[in-house]
Amino acid sequence: MAESLEDLSTMLNDLNSVSQRISLKMNMDKTKIMFNVHVTPMPVIVGSTMLEVVDEYVYLGQIVRLGKSNFDREVNRRIQLGWAAFGKLRQIFSSGIPQSLKTKVYNQCVLPVMTYEAETWSFTAGRMRTLKVLCVIDSEMWISAVKSE
Repeated sequence: MAESLEDLSTMLNDLNSVSQRISLKMNMDKTKIMFNVHVTPMPVIVGSTMLEVVDEYVYLGQIVRLGKSNFDREVNRRIQLGWAAFGKLRQIFSSGIPQSLKTKVYNQCVLPVMTYEAETWSFTAGRMRTLKVLCVIDSEMWISAVKSE
């Protein structure tokens, strides 16, 4: 965060210089710039690299967007990540291991992916309906996956 583009450029270049002096290297591919609506986007160069300007990015596992609701995108992303985790474990869920172990695997490996940082989500009545529908779909998918063994 900076008050001006000049301040931002100075801070980033100073960070880059000091990092290099102690044998650390900034990963310019992962370093992104976001502008709020009150600033005209302009290129920011650190060393010899122009940083990418983005509208959103994932920081500490959660989508960050300025001035826009993150909830819907984040919930959809979490759902997709949860189903991806479920898919990776499909072999376990379709195996002959006891249902109690399958449930433990699901509760420990799939649900945490879907609900990561859920305590920070803001809820409206419509969003609660969406999540309730997801819970019903989730239960039905779980039941059908278990029955298919």
